[in-house]
Amino acid sequence: MYQFINNPTINLIIIEVARTANLTVSTPRIKQASPAALALLGYSADDLLDQPLAIIYDAKNQSAHWQAAIANLTDQTTLRFKSKLLAKSSQPIEALICLSVLASQPPKTTDIALIFQAITNTGQTTNTELNLDYSQCKATESALSESEERFRQMAEMTGEWLWEQDPAGYYIYSSVAVKQILGYDKDEVVGKHYTEFLTAQDKAEQQDYAAIHRPFYGLTNHLCHKDGHPVFTESTGLPIISKDGKLIKWRGVDHDITAKKQFQDALIESEQRTRLIIESSLSAIVMMDAAGLITDWNPQAEKMFGWPRQKAIGQPLATLIIPARFHNAHRQGLQLFLQTGMGPILNQVIEHVAVRRDGAEFPIELSVSPLKQNNTYSFSGFIHDISSRKATEATIREAQVSLAIAHNEIKIAQRIQASLSPALPIQSDALEVVGFCLPANQVGGDYFDYFFQNNDCLNMIIADVSGHSIGPALFMVEARSAIRTLASNANTPAATLATLNNFLFADLNKTDYFISLFYLQYDASKRLLRFANAGHPSPLLLSPFQSVCRRLDADGLILGINKDEVFEEKVMALAKGDLILLYTDGIIEAENPTGDFFGMERLSEVFIQQANKSPQKIISALLEQLKQFCQTETFNDDVTLMVFKCG
Repeated sequence: MYQFINNPTINLIIIEVARTANLTVSTPRIKQASPAALALLGYSADDLLDQPLAIIYDAKNQSAHWQAAIANLTDQTTLRFKSKLLAKSSQPIEALICLSVLASQPPKTTDIALIFQAITNTGQTTNTELNLDYSQCKATESALSESEERFRQMAEMTGEWLWEQDPAGYYIYSSVAVKQILGYDKDEVVGKHYTEFLTAQDKAEQQDYAAIHRPFYGLTNHLCHKDGHPVFTESTGLPIISKDGKLIKWRGVDHDITAKKQFQDALIESEQRTRLIIESSLSAIVMMDAAGLITDWNPQAEKMFGWPRQKAIGQPLATLIIPARFHNAHRQGLQLFLQTGMGPILNQVIEHVAVRRDGAEFPIELSVSPLKQNNTYSFSGFIHDISSRKATEATIREAQVSLAIAHNEIKIAQRIQASLSPALPIQSDALEVVGFCLPANQVGGDYFDYFFQNNDCLNMIIADVSGHSIGPALFMVEARSAIRTLASNANTPAATLATLNNFLFADLNKTDYFISLFYLQYDASKRLLRFANAGHPSPLLLSPFQSVCRRLDADGLILGINKDEVFEEKVMALAKGDLILLYTDGIIEAENPTGDFFGMERLSEVFIQQANKSPQKIISALLEQLKQFCQTETFNDDVTLMVFKCG
């Protein structure tokens, strides 16, 4: 089996041809296929193994051509021709085909290398010539392996965009990191002028940069991503000058400063480019040899750890920046890698702890990559100080705990709130009253209640406690208990509010809560209504056959503002069919997507339109109109409604 078949960049298929006794060629069969060939044709290795070669070309139209080419192939010849290969999907692929003998065992079998290159829409292949003989394949394998290893290591260590431009500012080289930063493949960048990726403002300001011969550092570029969103990079460029002073090309690096994490470039082909990356990097870059001694120390490392470059170079890494408790583990890990090639922290991003020159420890994010040069190793470390991130994470964790507690409190408050409201409406020949509360996303302080003080006297209360969660819920419990106790003593609405205000004043004043409340008493035997108000939105009264609502109002501050507050009480007679709508501000202050309020006017209109229906249906219609107006099923504040109808 041929080892170079595993090269991931060559479209290569090994064909085995057997010859019969009379030297005629038997059916060529596929012996091996490279990963690149399998990927391009869409097959797995098992799909092609020992299959006739005709599986990958149009046997009906091309068999004679292929059979003639293979029959005429000798050890000294290489055949090149164009043909169409067939992918597994039956999609034809226009390709340049090259055939060359790899090994022969006359007269039995011959192994032939089939190398192909897809032809693009422009009629060109990515390579101008394909080399097919065995020795060239081996040489190509060796060169590609070395190049692939070097650039594989670079790709693993860097997230910055490396580029080269010709003297006019056109890209002649781009690293694959441009895909991560700008969304373009490197082939889409090469050949384009650097200003094509700038915003209009930067394009005008930086048009002449390619013509100067001076390096630039930390230049902020405003670039456009392929999908249109803005990208900000910090750019550094270095002109390459010939001995006679002529500008040969530019080399540079762009660092994406819009991303949360920064990725760093590492070893590349040229020491000059490596130096540029190290010096301009925003991360601390520390290089160490196989003995554990520091060989490089960039300015960001100086700033992060407090050691100047001159004092850091040549010092043991362990004693300089690693806390003492980790020294032994560091030495053991280094020896393990040098002896076995295994390193548990290599080639990955990990979190660790480092120490500054003053002895202070701090959290870091670290990635370490080994690079073998000749017979020894060096190590490149890219270090981020994540103290701010850790502090933020701690704050987030605390907030999450607080949020969980708040959610639990909300659930408790919801259960409390649900338990306070009457379970069923009251309906008789003399009256009908129905209430409903639509809870908000967070528990509010809405509360409604209705109950008979005696056989003829119906008490009705609607209230809104400021704030959310358990606090308002407990005040609702306290207010409800006090009101029901006071009602049993035949207190009037105004007297009840005055007593309730004094009873709750101390608690409300200490917690900065307050309560708005409207209290009504209806004497069914006399059809007489008494009411008092503590700063609550005025209920609406609608008489039969009228087209305008009247507002029930009486003077009185919200509960918890002043002690010994006096509340006005009003008395009025009701007629059969009179309707009263009580509500909280959650309905009139609800907003639609454009920011408009549902408002009093709309509330009154819907109430009038639905006046001929039962109280329950009036509430349902009001809620449906509210949801349609706001285009939502949930609201930021409780929506509480109560409708009373005089019989």
